[in-house]
Amino acid sequence: MKSWISAAALMACLATAGVPTANAHSKVVASTPAQGAKVSAPKTVVLNFSEALIPPTASVAIVMTAMPGVKNHGEMVIRNFTQSWSDNNRIWTLKLRQPLRTGSYDIRWQAAGADGHRMKGTVNFIVN
Repeated sequence: MKSWISAAALMACLATAGVPTANAHSKVVASTPAQGAKVSAPKTVVLNFSEALIPPTASVAIVMTAMPGVKNHGEMVIRNFTQSWSDNNRIWTLKLRQPLRTGSYDIRWQAAGADGHRMKGTVNFIVN
């Protein structure tokens, strides 16, 4: 009996050897502005993901986290943008109606990838 169980375990291991697992989750692999960049008055933010996202599960916020010369500046959500998807839902483009003003910003996103797992992340940058 033990040899049959060992043989079955060996066969199961061999059957799955070389088969990729679905443990890679959605993440931002590039962005414009880039993570940690210092830029001048952008009107577009682009997030490039490692895999396709499911748009109905996606949400994003552009948040001003600091403004020069304003002590204890609270977070301010920027709402004047539209969203679009391209490259089979791997590229998420946010087009602002007005350029971002001088300050520090977070792009906070969350979405489910093709594997169904919900992920979230943040890209931050500074506008000069």
